[in-house]
Amino acid sequence: METLFNVIQKIMKLQLFKTLPVALAGLLLGTAASAQTPATSTTTFRTWSIGVNAGVLTPLSPLGGKNDFSNNRSNFGYGLYIKKQFTPYFSLRLDGVRGKLKGDNTEPYESGLVNNSPVRAFDTELSYSGSLNAVVNMFNIDMFKKENTLQLFASVGAGFAGYKPTITTASGTSEFGGGDNINELIIPVGLGAKFKLSDAVNLDLGWTINFVDGDNLDGYYKNGNDKYNYAYAGLEFALGSGKQLAFHNPVALTYDEAVKAKQTAEGLKSELNAQKADNAKLRSELNDILKDTDGDGVADKLDKCPDTPAGTVVDGSGCPLKTPEKVVEKVIVTEEDRKVVNEAIKNLEFDLGKATIRSKSFASLNRVAALLIQKNFSLKLAGHTDNTGSKELNLRLSKERAESVKAYLVSQGANASRIEATGYGMGQPIATNKTAAGRQQNRRVEFTLY
Repeated sequence: METLFNVIQKIMKLQLFKTLPVALAGLLLGTAASAQTPATSTTTFRTWSIGVNAGVLTPLSPLGGKNDFSNNRSNFGYGLYIKKQFTPYFSLRLDGVRGKLKGDNTEPYESGLVNNSPVRAFDTELSYSGSLNAVVNMFNIDMFKKENTLQLFASVGAGFAGYKPTITTASGTSEFGGGDNINELIIPVGLGAKFKLSDAVNLDLGWTINFVDGDNLDGYYKNGNDKYNYAYAGLEFALGSGKQLAFHNPVALTYDEAVKAKQTAEGLKSELNAQKADNAKLRSELNDILKDTDGDGVADKLDKCPDTPAGTVVDGSGCPLKTPEKVVEKVIVTEEDRKVVNEAIKNLEFDLGKATIRSKSFASLNRVAALLIQKNFSLKLAGHTDNTGSKELNLRLSKERAESVKAYLVSQGANASRIEATGYGMGQPIATNKTAAGRQQNRRVEFTLY
C-alpha cells in the first residue's frame, strides 16, 4: 500500500508543470503585489534579495529511513537563490543547487551489519536542483524591538532535480541508465537562521532535506525513495534601499504607536473638555444670530419684514421681492436664413472616421455663425452616421462631430448657450446603408434654427 507521502508526491508531480510557471511569474513579476508595510506610507523596505551559498551534500536523511549504502560520504555543494519578501513573515524563494553525492559499502552499518549489495559504490553528479519554496519567518527574537538581527525560518517547496549516477559493481564501473540525465520531482523541507550584518547583507545558515520521487539517485533500486540533505552557509544581498522587510517587526511598531497614541490622548483630554465648553457657548450664540422665525432665509436681526408668509420670495432685507414680467422675444426664421443653413450642411465635410472639420467647410459655417450673432437665433445640431462600425463607435463619432461644429461656431462669436449638440449615431438614416451613395447621405450633421 502506498504511503500518504508517496500519494502526495505523485499529485504534486502531476500538477507541478501547471503551477510552477504561475508561481515563478508571481515571484519575478509580482512587485505590484509587494509587501504591506506595517509602518507609515513613506517607509521604504528592501523586498528583493539574492543569495549565494556553499556547503555539504550528503545522500541520506538524518530523520530516519533505510539507507541503500552503509557509508554515505559528504561532498561539496553550492547554490544560489532569488527571493521576494511579501510580508515580514512570508516570502517565496527560487533555489538552485549543484554538487556531487557519493557513497559505498566499505564500512558496515552502525549496527554491525555488512551491506552485501551488488552495487559497491556510487558517484552521482547533481547536474541541477531547482525548486520554488515558501519561506516562513517563525518569530522575532525580541518582539518589542523594531529591527531584529536574528531571524529563524522554515521552508517547504517543490521542484525538480537532474542527476547522473555512476555505479561500481563487481564487473567494474558503469553509468546508470545509459548515462542519460535523470529528472525527478523533489520536495525540499528546510530550517535555517539568518543574521543581519547590515541593511544590505545577511549571513545565511540553513539545512534542507530533499525527498526524491524516485529510487535511482544512488543508482540502486531498493524499494524506497531516495533523499539527500544540503547543509550550507552563505551570504544574502538585499536589493534596493531602506530597511529589510524580513527583519522588520510590526508588533514592536504597533506597540510604540499605541503608547504614543495613549500619551497624546491624555495630553489632549483637558484641552478637549475646554473646547467642548467653548463650542457649546458658541453654538448658543450662533443659534441666536441665525434665528429665523418666519423661515424666509433672513435672520430675525436683519429681517425688516418679520411676518412674511411661508414660501414668499424675499430680498436681502426679508421683504417680498417683486419680479418683473418676462418678455418673450418672437423669433422669425426666413427662407434666406434657411438657405444659409442648408448651404452649410451641404458643404460640411469631416476627415474620414474623425470629428475634424475640413477647411473647405469654414466659409459656409462662418455665415451661419454671423447669422446666429446678428439675429440671436438658437441652433440645434444633430449628428448622424451610417451603419459602418459598431453602434457605440458611431454614437460617439456622431456626438463628437456635432460638438466639433458647435465649438467652431462658438469660436466665431456665436453664443454657446444657444447651441445644442446631440449625437444619434446610426439610428436615424435618411437613405439606404446598402449603397455608398446612401451611406454618404446618412453621414451628416443636421442644423435646425429656432
